[in-house]
Amino acid sequence: MNKLTSLVWKLRIWKDTRGQDLIEYALMAGFVAVAAGAIMPGVAGSISTIFSKISEALSSAAAQGGAS
Repeated sequence: MNKLTSLVWKLRIWKDTRGQDLIEYALMAGFVAVAAGAIMPGVAGSISTIFSKISEALSSAAAQGGAS
């Protein structure tokens, strides 16, 4: 276990925050979309369609990634 711990610290995995900003922006965009759907019911259908397409694309990418 000591070798694994030293490897993690050498690779600096714990301090790597490069993907953190992307996740924060994605969460913020999701919150804005939900708020827009709540405030403007006419937009809710479009937002639902967009999230469905994103979900399909992620599912497809996950399926292709697992096959290789």
